[in-house]
Amino acid sequence: MRLDYLTIFPEFLAPLRQSLTGKAADKGLIELHVHDLREWANDRHRTVDDAPFGGGAGMVMTPEPFGEAFDALGIDGATVVVPTPSGAPFSQALARELATRERLVFLCGRYEGIDQRVLDHAATRAEVVEVSLGDYVLNGGDVAAVAITEAVVRLLPGFVGNAESLVEESHEDGLLEYPVYTKPPVWRDRAVPPVLLSGDHAAIAAWRHAQRLARTAERRPDLRHVAAALDAGDLDVRPAQPADAEEVAVLQRACWLSEAVANSTLDIPALSEDADEVRRGFAQWQTWVVRSGGRLVGSVPARASPEIPGQWEIGRLMVAPDLQGRGIGRALLAYAEAAAPAGTRRLWINTGTRSAANLRRYRRAGYRARPGEGRFAGTVDLVKDVPGADAIS
Repeated sequence: MRLDYLTIFPEFLAPLRQSLTGKAADKGLIELHVHDLREWANDRHRTVDDAPFGGGAGMVMTPEPFGEAFDALGIDGATVVVPTPSGAPFSQALARELATRERLVFLCGRYEGIDQRVLDHAATRAEVVEVSLGDYVLNGGDVAAVAITEAVVRLLPGFVGNAESLVEESHEDGLLEYPVYTKPPVWRDRAVPPVLLSGDHAAIAAWRHAQRLARTAERRPDLRHVAAALDAGDLDVRPAQPADAEEVAVLQRACWLSEAVANSTLDIPALSEDADEVRRGFAQWQTWVVRSGGRLVGSVPARASPEIPGQWEIGRLMVAPDLQGRGIGRALLAYAEAAAPAGTRRLWINTGTRSAANLRRYRRAGYRARPGEGRFAGTVDLVKDVPGADAIS
């Protein structure tokens, strides 16, 4: 991954060369390029700001230096990350998304912000993501850029020595991390919980999970509802019943709206099917629904292919839009994969050709795109071989 930073305070980004991030750069896992925006200022004072049109306090960063920098650096096809208090909240889910990109270009704003035309122009050449670290204001985007960088690059393959350590971290599955302890077993009259010294791995795992649930409920009650749904014991996954058809039909329309936008078409069956058509689909596909607090929040159908022996087909994987990014989709996909019958040799799933986010998610899950058009017009088929089974040609 290549990372570029446009800033008027390059020294602010020196920490990027420290610790694991610096080691990753030394090993060639990432490329770090810090650029002084003033290099592209055209006047002798190297001016990068001016008074805002319409009046008001403060100064606004001018567009010309950014435009010159974009041309010199060639941002086309990159993902431009703009730290700003008015951006979307940064999350672990967004960090995972950004970790799939090949190049990130950070615009480190100052003063009252960057002229909006800079972002509008960048959007014609690259993906633009405006990100907020939280509901507060910093002096500039540099510190935020460092924080976002650390959250993203540590997810790259090979960055963390023990990849399993990433799985149990806070926010990876909607829960906060459990408390951790090390030697000595007693420190200033405070003892390590006895279960951690017991050697009973099942008991330790149960204690840690209970701690995660309790800590999340206490500190982040806003996450608790979804976190409980993701708990292996509490996730209410069950076969779809005819009475679920109305809710699944509503969920389809909510989920496939973004697909219609991404693929520039409304000719998607999921957008037009009524409850009766969904109900008939239950007879053709083994379908599971997920409920959280009584609400239907997800669904996934699967079946043995009627045409290709040994192929297990996963259909419309759906998660309510307001709960996406919390791990429910990954859990559902794994659930559907695990339901494949004995003798399955290949897993299959289908998505829109221009559904970039879905394509990235499925590739991360081990699927590869088959060449040519998918089963339906404007789609691509993705497959994954079952380990140990003979491949299907």
